[in-house]
Amino acid sequence: MGMLSEFKAFAVKGNVVDMAVGIIIGAAFGKIVSSFVGDVVMPPLGLLIGGVDFSDLAITLKAAEGDVPAVVLAYGKFIQTVIDFIIIAFAIFMGIKVINRLKREEAVAPSAPPAPTPSETLLTEIRDLLKAQDHNRLP
Repeated sequence: MGMLSEFKAFAVKGNVVDMAVGIIIGAAFGKIVSSFVGDVVMPPLGLLIGGVDFSDLAITLKAAEGDVPAVVLAYGKFIQTVIDFIIIAFAIFMGIKVINRLKREEAVAPSAPPAPTPSETLLTEIRDLLKAQDHNRLP
């Protein structure tokens, strides 16, 4: 098998395609959550704590001098990233919780027992006939 055909077989496998779709959707979901956190959650939270915007929180370690930029410890961006992570983790947790509930409901639903095979049916009939003959022989 040539390298091109091996690559084609690998690339079109279900797992690889599913993973690619998951990565693309995950990236889009990350943008949505970042916008939600930055544009919806953080403004009211900042207002509650006195109008502070976390992303602007920083400590200047060394002021800018000429062409050399300032050295800044931007801990507000770190706080923002941690809050983003917590919200994303919670959203994923809730999604997985829903999926697990659906799986449990699916597993609880009883399925009908499978119909006996023709061989099993025949053996059952033979057993019943043999039992009937034994009962007819007994005095």
